[in-house]
Amino acid sequence: MSEKIQTADGVLTVTDDTFAELVLRAERPVLLDVWAEWCPPCKAISRTLAELSAEFAGRITVAALDADANPATARAYRVLSMPTLLVFRGGEVVASSVGARPKAALREFLERHATA
Repeated sequence: MSEKIQTADGVLTVTDDTFAELVLRAERPVLLDVWAEWCPPCKAISRTLAELSAEFAGRITVAALDADANPATARAYRVLSMPTLLVFRGGEVVASSVGARPKAALREFLERHATA
């Protein structure tokens, strides 16, 4: 079992190597933020997702995957634009969203997919 890397902001860091364990086999839904260092909207949304991670703790896991450092996972899910948000439940993508969105819209998106 690999070590879970949780950043100080409460967002789980996922890599190509840890993706199956931390996302596909997760017990609760996972919101995966596929981002890149060069992407300004990715940086803006990451702060919002960190805040929402605390708000939704225990109901949905918020995770992040750097697409440039982990191209296999980004390619497998056909991520072409960033940021791309993918919601996984039971190892399957159940929802997706592309582009930066306001905090209220992200909260609503998470609410639809979080466990009660």
